Amino acid sequence: MNHLEFKEIRKKLNMKQSEIAESIGVGTRAVQYWEKGERKIPETTAYFVNNLLQEQEKKRKDGASPVVFSDLKIMNVPLANQYAQAGYLHNFADEEYIESLPTIPFTDDVEHRGEYMCFEVKGDSMDNGSYESYLEGDIILCRNIRQDYWLSKLHYDKWDFVIVHKEKGILVKRIINHDVEKGIITLHSLNEYYEDFEIHLKDVAKLFNIISTRRKNNRR
Repeated sequence: MNHLEFKEIRKKLNMKQSEIAESIGVGTRAVQYWEKGERKIPETTAYFVNNLLQEQEKKRKDGASPVVFSDLKIMNVPLANQYAQAGYLHNFADEEYIESLPTIPFTDDVEHRGEYMCFEVKGDSMDNGSYESYLEGDIILCRNIRQDYWLSKLHYDKWDFVIVHKEKGILVKRIINHDVEKGIITLHSLNEYYEDFEIHLKDVAKLFNIISTRRKNNRR
């Protein structure tokens, strides 16, 4: 997104520079720099303002009341991008490390209960060319599943998952079986070139449901 596109979207949203800055969680000065073309607009910011515009246009089309941006609740979710995932694997329990990560703003279309993280998808193991695919570079919003819930059968028919494995790293997979008695889950890739495999939950540090996906506009 260039500076002219950003400014045009802000005007369509009928927001002042200070208002859109507050909704994104940055200072007004940052917005001024963006609109002058003096600084690059982060991709996460581009995702967010495009989503705001789509939400407004949808409500107009449906004949609903206009979006009241001052009432929006913003949740800034930490992002472990491809380069930060190795660090996250070793520091996921360190609050200072999590606070040092970049964040992505989400509006109140997601629940605010629980612990949320965003991850950037790596590789093509979850890309089968269908609408279900997770493409490399996609940003996925995830909600942590507490470990006491692992003792019951996971709702794997409803969600896909991010598994933070102590040795294999951060895995984006579909779970197709959960042997509760043995504590073993079977992981499946959408890409047929990758075989299913089993892991034991004792080797898992964290487990997340995938709530939503953000994708660049120029991708399928």
